[in-house]
Amino acid sequence: MTSIDSFMRAAIDEARLGLAEGGIPIGSVLVRDQTIVGRGHNKRVQESNPMVHAEIDCLMQAGRIGHYRNTVLYSTLMPCYLCAGAAVQFQVPRVIVGESRTFPGARAFMESHGIEVVDLDLDECVTLMEDFIEARPELWFEDIGVLED
Repeated sequence: MTSIDSFMRAAIDEARLGLAEGGIPIGSVLVRDQTIVGRGHNKRVQESNPMVHAEIDCLMQAGRIGHYRNTVLYSTLMPCYLCAGAAVQFQVPRVIVGESRTFPGARAFMESHGIEVVDLDLDECVTLMEDFIEARPELWFEDIGVLED
């Protein structure tokens, strides 16, 4: 069993905060020099804004930090192409994710741009997403861009 470090625990806490707010339980933290410099969670529902994914919120909360060469982006779920694109754009060298079983995301895209991607495959993160998807499938499918007319 993979142990959960304090940074992934903080990302999971962000995911649970988003869920408690009525949103999608995905959380993220940005770490530099073993310190959290940004944290965020998916706020698409809460802010009625399709762009506020967890990683985007996290980067926005970090603000202008100069460069990202010595940062690590943690996320409870494998980033989608929007969030992977932000990681590529800002040259984040390493992304650590809680799981990719419920959503495969854009791992190959990030890796093709030189980002090291570590998938911890944490049961806690899988269960959090599976429970949410079962309870609120319409929000999940909206979030990943799969809508039925």
